[in-house]
Amino acid sequence: MIGVVKSLLTYWRPGRQRGLRRMYSQFVRPGDLVFDVGAHVGDRTAAFQALGARVVALEPQPGPAAWLNRIVGGRDGVTILQQAVGAEIGRAQLAVSRAHPTVSTLAHGWRAQIGSANPTFSNVEWDTQIDVPVTTLDELIATYGRPAFCKIDVEGFEAEVLAGLSIALPALSVEYVAGSLDVTARCVIRLETLGRYRYCAYAGEQRTPLWPAWRDAQAVHSWLNAGANGLSSGDLYARLEQTITTQPDQ
Repeated sequence: MIGVVKSLLTYWRPGRQRGLRRMYSQFVRPGDLVFDVGAHVGDRTAAFQALGARVVALEPQPGPAAWLNRIVGGRDGVTILQQAVGAEIGRAQLAVSRAHPTVSTLAHGWRAQIGSANPTFSNVEWDTQIDVPVTTLDELIATYGRPAFCKIDVEGFEAEVLAGLSIALPALSVEYVAGSLDVTARCVIRLETLGRYRYCAYAGEQRTPLWPAWRDAQAVHSWLNAGANGLSSGDLYARLEQTITTQPDQ
């Protein structure tokens, strides 16, 4: 409960919603469909809904999911699913940090090494595991439609989420984390099999982009290989320019 309270104080602090709406307005228009993968306590779900979007918000952790339902569950156009998203439909073991629920993860290899690779995680203890249902982006699209935007923040599991996607989306974001930038590189590689994207990076919870112009995949790989400016974490945004109609063999 203490960990969830910390999240509520962090993500629902005064003024935050205004900044989120301003940033996401470049991707989301009234009537759009948005997927919020790793919705946690719903701050971004609320911003998407306030912009006029229909939102499918997914959060597998019981505690945050309960608060997600309490805060935004009754809002028009919001659908909440207590599920994880991955490469295949099924079930998986979610490693939960009760003190830091924002970093609970399905990426067990990531969890084993991230504490030594990134000081931000050095004191994080994943002290329990829970069995959770897992869906895919393709299954969500078959049920709800193709989203105009998809936010993915799943602590090292982003590439697996995109492995369950077989069509290009107009725009999306994935979290990047120092010490596991190879995960972000895999995300870019996967996206480029679906379409030609341009990319823009943000640091941490900042609302100002790091680059003055959107970059291509090659430039993003160079940036990641150079250490992503030494940043601890942030979000990489992708905007579709051209769909690839012929998919490579899987």
